[in-house]
Formats: sequence, structure tokens, C-alpha cells
Amino acid sequence: MSYLVPSEFVTKMVDAGESKVHMSTRDTLIRAFMAVLFLRWLPFLRSPLRCRAVASCSEPCSSPSVSACCT
Repeated sequence: MSYLVPSEFVTKMVDAGESKVHMSTRDTLIRAFMAVLFLRWLPFLRSPLRCRAVASCSEPCSSPSVSACCT
């Protein structure tokens, strides 16, 4: 990612805001609906870590290390 001088960054942010102000109501509603849908379903897309060390263990792992799981 390239470095932006703060004045360039502010200019780009103002331009982005201006383009969003001129967006139609329909496009704004579609974007808002998609953002809410994505944020509501994001937690369900993650699968819980399962212990891979022991085949009979079906408890979710509380440790980030798989080897520490189900010992």
C-alpha cells in the first residue's frame, strides 16, 4: 500500500464523500441492505475450531493452539 500525504488523504476522503452524496436513493438503500446483511451473517460464517488431535472430541477449542485442545 502506498503512502499518502495527509493532504492527499483528506482530498480523497472529501471526494469519496461527495460521490456518496450524489448517489441515488435506490443505490444507497441497496448498499445499506447489503452491509447489514453482511454484518448480520458474518458471525455464522466462522466455523468453530474443532479438536483435530482426538477424533472423538467434539467440543469447541478454547485455545488458539490445536495441540492444546482436548488433552
